[in-house]
Amino acid sequence: MRTSPRRRAREFVLQGLYQRQLSGNACAAIRTQVAEAAGFPKADEAYFDALWAGVTAEYDALVLLFSPDLDRRATALSPIERAILVIGAWELRHRPEIPCRVVINEAIELAKSYGGTDGHKFVNGVLDKLAATLRPAEMDALRRGTGTA
Repeated sequence: MRTSPRRRAREFVLQGLYQRQLSGNACAAIRTQVAEAAGFPKADEAYFDALWAGVTAEYDALVLLFSPDLDRRATALSPIERAILVIGAWELRHRPEIPCRVVINEAIELAKSYGGTDGHKFVNGVLDKLAATLRPAEMDALRRGTGTA
């Protein structure tokens, strides 16, 4: 299966967030390093830049946004799960043109590819609850079977 340019952008943001969490390096330096990685030209660079700028600027606020839906402290999450949830939270909050089911599915796919064995189930549950909070009308429509996702 071919990976879409937008999914590649999410993958590179995930890699950058992972590196940031572990190294604490500056966001600009990480962005430069990620952009030099093999495969980056196949990513949607405009979307990468918007997502990277958003998740790095709002990282702590995004973690607080989904923290009520966690079964443990955010600091106890794996860096991959935390980064995926930050990406999903940003997209749910700032990209209403992307259906919430698409945002959640993309996060699940990232978790399946990069996370632990059942990490995708955890990510699904947390983002589903967050979507109900951030996009209640869209989620209600999906539950009633009238939504378009």
